[in-house]
Amino acid sequence: MTELNTALIEYCLRIADNSLIHAQRIADWTGHGPILEEDIAMSNVSLDLIGQARGFYTYASQLEGNGKSEDFYAFHRGERDFRNRLMVEQPDLKDFGFTMMKLFLNGCFDYLFFRDLMKSNDETISGLAAKSIKEVTYHVRHAGDWVVRLGDGTEESHQRIQKSLNELWPFTNELFEQNEVDELLIQNGAAFNKKELKAEWEAMVNEIITKATLKIPSDSTYFYSGGINGVHSEHLGFLLAEMQYLPRMYPDAIW
Repeated sequence: MTELNTALIEYCLRIADNSLIHAQRIADWTGHGPILEEDIAMSNVSLDLIGQARGFYTYASQLEGNGKSEDFYAFHRGERDFRNRLMVEQPDLKDFGFTMMKLFLNGCFDYLFFRDLMKSNDETISGLAAKSIKEVTYHVRHAGDWVVRLGDGTEESHQRIQKSLNELWPFTNELFEQNEVDELLIQNGAAFNKKELKAEWEAMVNEIITKATLKIPSDSTYFYSGGINGVHSEHLGFLLAEMQYLPRMYPDAIW
């Protein structure tokens, strides 16, 4: 297997892991949404993200060529094998506003990311990006509407959504983190420099944050990182234990 092929597999798994773990967190709201319409909307967002994960896992399997399925990547890898961002693995059920803020911050980045990834010279990756951006466009609009509604709502909703922003902001630098995999793929035209998205992402985020009468934390001195290299918070292990329980207990089961 060539170095480029190995990098492409790692890149696809990273994208898929982000979508899968984020989907799992959002799915926790199924049956717990604040209103019925939102309960259904959250389930649909989770399904969108699972669909994105499946596409990139399937391509990784084709590149690896050893018979591994998308289920293997999702259910039979350990915590240190996952490459998702730390933000998406943070628990959501403590506050609906926290979930909407997380979806918004990630969605703004994913919109820009998939928009530029459509220019990849790898036709499969560009095609998956084109499919994903349609769904992410809705995620940004939906979550952004909630951020404004909660931020510019009651005193309590404003305080709670501001608290969520304060808690999530230290995870945002990781959105633009890169390593040697990115460097190789950028050189070969399959990927692009994510750091170039930061100014545009900040502008997108600030527009909604301003409408919501919220403030970007100015006193954040520490930013989390490590997910891209398989270093995670304590939350991922618990999430995987729940998500992977049945496939690991009954590996020959057919769903």
